[in-house]
Amino acid sequence: MTAIPEDIQKAAAILLSGGLVAFPTETVYGLGADAENPAAVAQIYAVKGRPSNHPVIVHLAPEADLNYWAESIPEEARKLIAAFWPGPLTLILKRAAHIPDCVSGGQDTIGLRCPSHPVAQALLRAFKGGQGGIAAPSANKFGHVSPTTTRHVQDEFGVGSKSEVQCILDGGQSEVGIESTIVDLSRIATHGPVLLRPGHISAHDIAGVIGTAPKIPDAAAPRVSGSLDSHYAPNTPVALIETDELPLILQRLATGGQKVAVIHRLTQQLPDTIAQLFLPETADGYAHDLYAALRLMDRAGADVILVEAPPRDSQWQGVNDRLDRAGHDSVGIIERLLPLEW
Repeated sequence: MTAIPEDIQKAAAILLSGGLVAFPTETVYGLGADAENPAAVAQIYAVKGRPSNHPVIVHLAPEADLNYWAESIPEEARKLIAAFWPGPLTLILKRAAHIPDCVSGGQDTIGLRCPSHPVAQALLRAFKGGQGGIAAPSANKFGHVSPTTTRHVQDEFGVGSKSEVQCILDGGQSEVGIESTIVDLSRIATHGPVLLRPGHISAHDIAGVIGTAPKIPDAAAPRVSGSLDSHYAPNTPVALIETDELPLILQRLATGGQKVAVIHRLTQQLPDTIAQLFLPETADGYAHDLYAALRLMDRAGADVILVEAPPRDSQWQGVNDRLDRAGHDSVGIIERLLPLEW
């Protein structure tokens, strides 16, 4: 744990007074406010530029009373909690009536998670005696690449008196690197479990605990964080390219005078780039480095960031979900950049 006890107490006091605190979790850094203070939660939305109907996740200490936050806790939820909490799993449950609906975008559900990062746990235990909830989406402007270091948070919101974030707790680089898996259990009797956002904990992992594979989202599924088509996007357009197509597309773009940055898993340096990064061959290692890589390539001054498409098997589902959303608004960018003679 990097943050010192005095920092933790200061951050807890800021939350209690209605302020905003950025803090580390094992997934990404969160921008936190008192989940029971609608004015404080509204500040999160204002600072991030987040639509008011887009829910946030409430983070709880390991000792927190779940029955205070949720109307009921189905058996499937208890099994998943026993298996994966503290950890990168968010459960969508029916919201207790006394909990403000600002945390759920006006819905009757609530997203709950118990993070495993020691700084996050220390903060949660210091806040309201461990029984408070911290509403915390990722600590970045809405739709941007999520932060995995304090520097990323500072790049988004500034530092000191000029920042609307009153405190940033340092916990080093986030271990997982992409946001938590989200499973809807609020309609368990009628729809069964539904995987609303893939992450480090896979559908296979979930099925192994509850005996049922989660379904894909349906039209009536609750809205959740990170579910919009376009999300996690740098300012530079992003295009996913299959491995065997990458050299030719690089050559064609260079012929047209385009500046290209590349994120890939190949073992050799690629020509015709102004910047490139190698990411690990494993899904977990790739996820750990992904957001930092997108942020670094975004500063390279490129016209486009090419990303070698990862495998499409279940281990890579969370990574592919983030990359697909990062590139959603850039569909067709390669065709627009290529010289006409091609």
